Amino acid sequence: MNFRIRVPEVRVIGPEGDQLGILPTREALRLAQEQGLDLVEIAPTAQPPVCKILDYGKYKFDEAKKQRQTRKKAHTVDIKGIRMRPGMEAHDFDVRLKATQKFLEEGHKVQATLIFRGREHQHSEIGRALLDKLATEVSNVGQVERPPLLEGRRMSMLLAPK
Repeated sequence: MNFRIRVPEVRVIGPEGDQLGILPTREALRLAQEQGLDLVEIAPTAQPPVCKILDYGKYKFDEAKKQRQTRKKAHTVDIKGIRMRPGMEAHDFDVRLKATQKFLEEGHKVQATLIFRGREHQHSEIGRALLDKLATEVSNVGQVERPPLLEGRRMSMLLAPK
């Protein structure tokens, strides 16, 4: 920007976007100062470097505004959690199933966790069957991203929306 530009010649673009040609850096700075604007290096790697005459404060403000807009439009994916037990009743399973379907339809990932207590751990196949049943029930709106995995006394599975 302005006096930090250390090359002898630059390609200059005017404030309205018109090409002013290749000028000595001092001449380009003089043109910018006459208009009360700054000389900003746009493409430093080009031969010769490209500089534009513009209001630097306004330029930085517009860039920050564009970044805020892109962050606002970006969708973050949350991971929702569903906790179950191996001996749960059918109605309890249906409640978890509806919640899982709702989360997947909203575009969230779902981590289904099955917690074993006491001797339930010895029959981990019951828990795996329960998680597999959940995965087949929600297969129309979601898919298994990480299959059921036993970690200590917890078995978890990650579901992602289709």
